[in-house]
Amino acid sequence: MSITETRTLPWSWYVDQAVFQLEQERIFRRYWQYVARTDEIPEPATFHTSRAGDIPVMLVRDREGELRAFLNVCRHRGSIVCRGSGKRETLQCPYHAWTYGLDGRLLKAPRSEREGGFDADELGLVQLQVETWGPFVFVNPDPDASPLAEALEDVPERIEAAGVDVNALRFLSRAESEYEANWKICAENFLECYHCAVAHPGFSAAMDVSPDAYLLETGSLRMTQVSPPRPEPRSGYDLTGEVERGQFHLLFPGTVVNVMPGRPNFSIGPIVPLAPERTYRFLDYFVAPDAEESWIEEMISFDAQVGAEDRVLVERVQAGVRSGLLDEGRLMPQSEQLVAHFQALILDALA
Repeated sequence: MSITETRTLPWSWYVDQAVFQLEQERIFRRYWQYVARTDEIPEPATFHTSRAGDIPVMLVRDREGELRAFLNVCRHRGSIVCRGSGKRETLQCPYHAWTYGLDGRLLKAPRSEREGGFDADELGLVQLQVETWGPFVFVNPDPDASPLAEALEDVPERIEAAGVDVNALRFLSRAESEYEANWKICAENFLECYHCAVAHPGFSAAMDVSPDAYLLETGSLRMTQVSPPRPEPRSGYDLTGEVERGQFHLLFPGTVVNVMPGRPNFSIGPIVPLAPERTYRFLDYFVAPDAEESWIEEMISFDAQVGAEDRVLVERVQAGVRSGLLDEGRLMPQSEQLVAHFQALILDALA
């Protein structure tokens, strides 16, 4: 799909179960996705569970402190092995007590000595690729995937150049939500501010969303929006500080990275498809260690208001595309160029 192409993806792709399954196989099982913070598996013998698309993920620190990632599925009958987080010397499936080491090896399967043809060496947990950027943990289910650095492109350098040292920030909180909308609609809504002046009055009062000031850029798998605050922001949220401009990135397929103008801040989280018309999201917020509580409350309130407005928007779009009487929509080639790039990546992945 070129920048002059104005057609959207077929709207049936936002409701169809077969397309949803194809996306899981060809997108979410082949690309890097943010799944956790390193402080959620802080020391040897700790574990934490998450997901990458529909893949249940288990992160483990082995006894030497090495971070590992496994498919969180028992090799016996397919039960989820662990839930939540904790500290364990072994990983035991609650169904039939198959027990795995922190390195994923199968250590014990009750009655296996009575069975013929049982090879424990071939029945360890399936390992997934895992890498970190600062305190952020990413997983890729594809054993042949390129390194994480290629998926991040220049985003870490952009964040650092803005005056934000991700390793110096402290974790603040995690916001979780579910939407009655397809994951692509959630991503596409994030990728354009064409709607901001109409649908986000608070954001538009603080940020300069005019087309000449609000800049759009694409990389290979990176889609970026950069915006300065208004010269005279009309907002209760204080935008003064070391960070001069906001930057908002989507790392394909669905990792969102945000920095707002003002004091050092950062948020990151995945867009996770649950069903053709249901999406889960979480966003981890980080701030400078000396950030004032009053400023933190303003920032979170500001972001929560934008999020509440976006929920209404994406669920209205889902209700519209579900109607089935129209085959597709149209894109504004300049204002929605990041959406066009995202949809081109979808087309390439599913081809």
